[in-house]
Amino acid sequence: MAKTRKIAVIVGSLRKESYSRKLAKAIATVAPANLQFDFVDIGQLQHFNQDLEATPTAEWTAFRDQVRGADAVLFVTPEYNRGLPGVLKNAIDVGSRPYGHSVWNGKPAAVVSNSPGAIGGFGAYHQLRQSLVFLNMPTVNQPETYVGGVAQMFDESGELINEASREFLAGFAQTFADGIEKHVA
Repeated sequence: MAKTRKIAVIVGSLRKESYSRKLAKAIATVAPANLQFDFVDIGQLQHFNQDLEATPTAEWTAFRDQVRGADAVLFVTPEYNRGLPGVLKNAIDVGSRPYGHSVWNGKPAAVVSNSPGAIGGFGAYHQLRQSLVFLNMPTVNQPETYVGGVAQMFDESGELINEASREFLAGFAQTFADGIEKHVA
């Protein structure tokens, strides 16, 4: 049996009923049983300011500790104006400091972007991937997971209703699980 792996889930939208949050929950539902998903709140993080590093805020410290305790990270994000949501970029910056002590370093990661439109968050996906390369996070390369038409994928209770999407997400989650095992001792 595969070892249990703790996955920090970072959702790039703060809205309680966001499509990104629903999509992240759907992935957790169809993922291999050995993956345990821990949703990490990023809405409370103060804007990154190097001056605060002398005495990091309690929110920064709690966030860093939560991510540090994970075996891997799943980023699920919408696209805002063809790019990454500011709140997600802020979380990445907070976790990357102090310099030389990044909580991201070496952690396997996967990115899922989404949009109600057809392109599925292509711009946000690639902006995030660019940061993850710099942060030394081995990332799932295939399948590239841009989820278009996300608004039609869920029922009123937030449950995934499309079987083809369920199968795709299950395959993605298995690929992520396999990738974690390649990079975690």
